[in-house]
Amino acid sequence: MEQQVVLEERKGQVAILTLNRPEVMNSFNFAMLRGLHEKVESLRFDNDVRVVIITGAGQKAFCAGADLKERATLSETQVKEFIFTIRNLFTHIEELPKPVIAAVNGIALGGGTELALACDIRIASATASMGLTETRLAIIPGAGGTQRLPRLVGRGKAKELIFTGRRVGAEEALNIGLVNQVAEPEKLLDACLEMAAMICETGPIAIQQAKYAINYGLETDLHTGLAIESNAYWITIPTEDRLEGLAAFREKRKPVYKGK
Repeated sequence: MEQQVVLEERKGQVAILTLNRPEVMNSFNFAMLRGLHEKVESLRFDNDVRVVIITGAGQKAFCAGADLKERATLSETQVKEFIFTIRNLFTHIEELPKPVIAAVNGIALGGGTELALACDIRIASATASMGLTETRLAIIPGAGGTQRLPRLVGRGKAKELIFTGRRVGAEEALNIGLVNQVAEPEKLLDACLEMAAMICETGPIAIQQAKYAINYGLETDLHTGLAIESNAYWITIPTEDRLEGLAAFREKRKPVYKGK
């Protein structure tokens, strides 16, 4: 039986996607890119899933980037196709209308770090190592790294990391804002599920609109960003969930949101 390169597990309202090529440090080949795209798109309109967690199989690696053995066999046109495919995949993940948490369980280099950057929240194992190392192969990050990293850690630090191609450990990643939280390896998934559980207590439509407002507002000036926020807020006003939140507050109970 052919190995499934992307696994899916459900824990309540959380979907866990696991990159499953541990023998090559979960590096991306065409099959894994297409498998992850299929999983992500299947979750886009799945109302039973509120949060997505992406991680890697095994203890060593989250994702070591592109499979360089496959890369060596590709023509220039195929390399362009690979870069086009991975860039679009990560944009789809970034634009998924529900929160995505990267559980960075080990080495995350090149495209592995770029995958984490496309997620909304990054929680790293204390043993994790991250970096955009492409310049050491005489190329540049091609799946969004040159754009997402400076937006997250600042222009100067991003240039330092990309120009040198050096790796950063979990604590440095936390200090520069590359990850939100660090957990011991055996507690990483629990930390991600705990974060996901907190998100699942909130209103689904509110989360969708907050993500939309943040993502698109950051790409424009403050005045336009405030207009985006205003329009996103208006969408929440006629919802049943908003009324349920007010009723639960008044009745001193936990709200039960249905995404309506």
